[in-house]
Amino acid sequence: MRVEVMAGTVKKFFSETVGELKKSVWPSRKELGRSTVVVVVGMFLIGFYISIVDFSLLNIVDFISKLVRG
Repeated sequence: MRVEVMAGTVKKFFSETVGELKKSVWPSRKELGRSTVVVVVGMFLIGFYISIVDFSLLNIVDFISKLVRG
């Protein structure tokens, strides 16, 4: 591919990208703050849940292993 054609393609890509970004509806600072809080709280809740399940399964497997060993 020639350099001129490639440069034109790159220029077209970026101009179309800017055009699409201008069509986007961006959240206000307040909406962004609320969304961030929801994501962080959700992340902690899911992390806590996974920790509890992991700990429980570890203890169950350990208990079964001790039973099998005698």
